[in-house]
Amino acid sequence: MGIWQGRSRRKRTGGRLRPVRKKRRFEIARELQTATVGAGKVKTYRVRGGNRKLRILTAMTVNVYDPASRSMKSAKIVTVRENPANPNYVQRNIITRGAILETELGLVQVRSRPGQDGVLNGVRVAAPAS
Repeated sequence: MGIWQGRSRRKRTGGRLRPVRKKRRFEIARELQTATVGAGKVKTYRVRGGNRKLRILTAMTVNVYDPASRSMKSAKIVTVRENPANPNYVQRNIITRGAILETELGLVQVRSRPGQDGVLNGVRVAAPAS
């Protein structure tokens, strides 16, 4: 089933809008594929204009920037600790931008978009006081 990203057939008030035309192929979005913790796997797909995008399907490591030492290191992902996009993503170990990951170096917040960039970058964050 495709996800349609065209204009809604309803107004904000709830009234009906009469469509000007039928659905178009360029208004169809791609199926949702989420990045999870696992053996590294990246998928290439074609986008508008013949360009290419990379989508991470699974990842084992994250590039971590440490603000204290101003250095980048690669760290192994242990698990997903928090995900503001959807609390259910934590149980399923799904990685999105803004997710908090537990790594060998500590907690890391994902700053890249794994579904669009093809890389997994993050910034080390201080452990929450609890």
